[in-house]
Amino acid sequence: MIAGAGPVGLMIANYLGHCGVEVMVVEKLDTLIDFPRAIGLDDESLRTFQAVDLAEQVLPHTTPMHAMRFLTPKGRCFADIQPNTDEFGWSRRNAFIQPLADKVLYDGLARFDKVRVLFSRDLQAFSQDGEGVSLTLAGPQGEERLRARYLVACDGGNSLVRRTLDISFDGKTAPNQWIVIDVRNDPLGTPNIYMCCDAERPYVSAALPHGIRRFEFMVMPGETEEQLSRPEELQRLLAKVLPDPTRVDVIRQRVYTHNARLAGEFRRGRILLAGDAAHIMPVWQGQGYNSGMRDASNLAWKLALVVQGLAGDELLDSYQQERRDHARAMIDLSVTAGHVLAPPKKWQASLRDGISWLLNYIPPVKRYFLEMRFKPMPQYHQGVLVEPTAKLKQSPVGKLFIQPKVRLGEQVLLLDEVIGRRFAVIAWGTDPTYGLSAEELAHWQRLGTRFIQVVPSVQLQAEASLAEGVVRIGDESGRLKEWFGRYPASIAVLRPDRFVAGIAIPQTLEPLCRQLRQVLKAKNQPQQAPAAARKVA
Repeated sequence: MIAGAGPVGLMIANYLGHCGVEVMVVEKLDTLIDFPRAIGLDDESLRTFQAVDLAEQVLPHTTPMHAMRFLTPKGRCFADIQPNTDEFGWSRRNAFIQPLADKVLYDGLARFDKVRVLFSRDLQAFSQDGEGVSLTLAGPQGEERLRARYLVACDGGNSLVRRTLDISFDGKTAPNQWIVIDVRNDPLGTPNIYMCCDAERPYVSAALPHGIRRFEFMVMPGETEEQLSRPEELQRLLAKVLPDPTRVDVIRQRVYTHNARLAGEFRRGRILLAGDAAHIMPVWQGQGYNSGMRDASNLAWKLALVVQGLAGDELLDSYQQERRDHARAMIDLSVTAGHVLAPPKKWQASLRDGISWLLNYIPPVKRYFLEMRFKPMPQYHQGVLVEPTAKLKQSPVGKLFIQPKVRLGEQVLLLDEVIGRRFAVIAWGTDPTYGLSAEELAHWQRLGTRFIQVVPSVQLQAEASLAEGVVRIGDESGRLKEWFGRYPASIAVLRPDRFVAGIAIPQTLEPLCRQLRQVLKAKNQPQQAPAAARKVA
């Protein structure tokens, strides 16, 4: 069961639906939230949409390559972040309309007979034992009692599940609030997002798809939401950015408090926290939504293996091991970005402007910002991975694998389209099954692993003798050759979420795969997946 029909819960339900797992999503509201919230979608999240075959449906509601520009009070751009890299197959930073993306996820569930969504269901109480979780819901027909193997709490920052379990939610609440104003028929029309570091009143101006623009203004001491929501006060704020603030088509306005908080645990027995229930962060790097998508990507494939009986319950412990530290890093980044936009002290603003002017002319520093290298990419050091025995200065293990375009027959595809929702053993130039015994190969085939041989595309014209089940693809751009050329390895074992679980050469692949199966607690035979949630008489 998934508590909460927000983006994280819907994404997990889509993934599990593809895996044939029976899922019930319960939501206390009567329908999906339809007002704009998050506005930034990164390449990792688009790759997660791709994993559930919904990337093409969400793309029409995005603006790719969405730049972020920090401006001084006089309008000078001191940091121009141009996300022009695409190593994961998609634009690094995209503007988007969250309600439309959420609807894509919700509509996607119609593909699965075993996935149900129940609105107007308020979770009242729950308890767990060694076999599952018992839940009590208040619904239109009165009280409902349900039973599920696992409960994933995606019920927001004020999570009832987290509070009932008495899991800590440590962090800080920002001392200032911000008012968000979303308008139709964009009165400026300029692309990208602008963060104006005005000491008098910092503000944000963000162009969004479908002619929508978002303005955000800091709420000053003594101001209230009721006061700022009056038409004349909205016009006063908008006068900072528009020549005629009376000619705007306001969708909504709302005052937000920015919190930076992290749950002390992401797992308690058969209950797991994800999305805002596990962490909330300020909006300044657009990472709240994207961090939730990382939770979904990390957790869904593990739940599928466990429920299907292909892996042990202990595998779910790796969810907290892998996700919690990176969520903390994204919170820290978001807080830092907020301090750049609105420093606590005025002298800090002057110092920021001076230093930024100087650093913008140092090429390495400029590239650091332009390529968004300051964004901490997930790298796991424990969990479902095996570190290489040889110490590497920059190990790829625990990092997200690249997604270049590859050739398969007459088609040119993104790599993930070849792999699917499964493990992959990818070998440069060699047979990826050569180093495996028949017994070990059978174990990985039972997990649905895709075995892939990569060669330069020009070699595809030559005849090749491949082991049964091996897929041969061409490296169209040379990126895969470049990737393997960095490390003393010719084989990468990828997890279903595309993180590198280990690297090897043909002669060391067998022991690596044995170690990984031990980490997974992989079972020799799958079990029939039981129903995810059943009514209790």
